[in-house]
Amino acid sequence: MHRLALATAAALAAAPAFSEGITLALPVDCALGETCFIQNYVDADPGPGAQDFTCGHLTYDGHKGTDVALATHLEALSGVNALAAAPGVVTATRDGVPDHFLGAEMDFPEGQDCGNGVVIDHGDGWVTQYCHMQMGSIAVQRGEKIDTGAVIGQIGMSGRTAFPHLHISVRHNGTLVDPFNTDDRLTCGTQGDDTLWQKNTPYRAGGLINAGFSFGVPSYDHVKWGKAHAPRISAAQGGLVLWGHLFGTRPGDTMHFKIEGPNGLFSEHDATIDKTQAQAMRAAGRRLHAGNTVPGRYIGTVTLIRDGRELGRLTTETTLTD
Repeated sequence: MHRLALATAAALAAAPAFSEGITLALPVDCALGETCFIQNYVDADPGPGAQDFTCGHLTYDGHKGTDVALATHLEALSGVNALAAAPGVVTATRDGVPDHFLGAEMDFPEGQDCGNGVVIDHGDGWVTQYCHMQMGSIAVQRGEKIDTGAVIGQIGMSGRTAFPHLHISVRHNGTLVDPFNTDDRLTCGTQGDDTLWQKNTPYRAGGLINAGFSFGVPSYDHVKWGKAHAPRISAAQGGLVLWGHLFGTRPGDTMHFKIEGPNGLFSEHDATIDKTQAQAMRAAGRRLHAGNTVPGRYIGTVTLIRDGRELGRLTTETTLTD
């Protein structure tokens, strides 16, 4: 299985600081575009609709932070640190809220949508809040002074969330601030330099999260958990299927599936996305029979295309046995 890959990003460059404000480091110990991705941004639409700061669709109505997501539940369970985005003093923590990994349904008391979290006061009215960390992982305590990059917990699935991620919200004197768009002026389809981030964090309007092989169309739960890829498939299992997991879908997006084996092209198929979704899964392949079953190494390539432009490409492989 090949983990998250997005369209090639520009090299990270230094970004200007918000006037008389703070600058923020990435609050997760992962590599954007490689092992994690931004699923949601602050909702910039003041009305009942929802738009991110580029007028895109990576948000939902009333969303008040930035969600940095991991590809699978199993990656979160392996332990990915959440980090302080700037130096400050811890003013609040909460632990003990159960995670709902692997499809577990968990209730949580009213007012605990954030799950396990930490609040840090950075001075001059600046505060950051971190949510959805793993139960038992909170590594700081109230009153503790910490530096940028200090481990405050681990990414989890506590509180109200459908995927493993860290939610960070930023406030100045009690007012919500979008760290990607501090002046609240929208220029649709573009990204300005009014950011709080220490380094430029390129906007990605969608992309591929994972790809893998299975002997049939896998359940979406298995894809999200990280259990769907089969590195070896027996011909007796009856099929060879290539699947792709993606985020930020738009109507008209195309997923191109191509499988090549010992005898060359095994299958090629396009799947069209028909609606906007936070995350989705599609798959394509062929049944195995005497005429097309050739043991050996099979390479699968999944490509996501929007408006004629490639948003992402993943390559994976499996071995077909007798």
